[in-house]
Amino acid sequence: MTNTFHLTCQHTDGDLALAHVAGDLDVATAPALRTQALALIERGHRHLILDLAAVTFCDSSGFNALVGIYRCAQAADGSLALSAVPDRLDRLLHLTGLDTLLPAHPTANAALAAHTRSPRTDSA
Repeated sequence: MTNTFHLTCQHTDGDLALAHVAGDLDVATAPALRTQALALIERGHRHLILDLAAVTFCDSSGFNALVGIYRCAQAADGSLALSAVPDRLDRLLHLTGLDTLLPAHPTANAALAAHTRSPRTDSA
């Protein structure tokens, strides 16, 4: 593991933010993921899409960070969606049943399009 991690906000539109996540999500980087994602929510982007296409590794700490981000988004009356979820993380989401709470899309553009069609944005 290299313990490298980057979260880059690529798109914002009102209460929506799309952020690309790159690198390892582990015990060393999961707190930074959580902190940076929650900062986006606190800045009013309560609907958050995390593009995981460049995630190279995710352990239980990274998984727990995603769950924590989901809970904070829900507390802000928002949502968390994922895109380009790596296979291993996708299997873990499915095995734990979190795939029913965290919608996963094949690409960031697909996630943005799904959010635009979501009735949640109508009440925002």
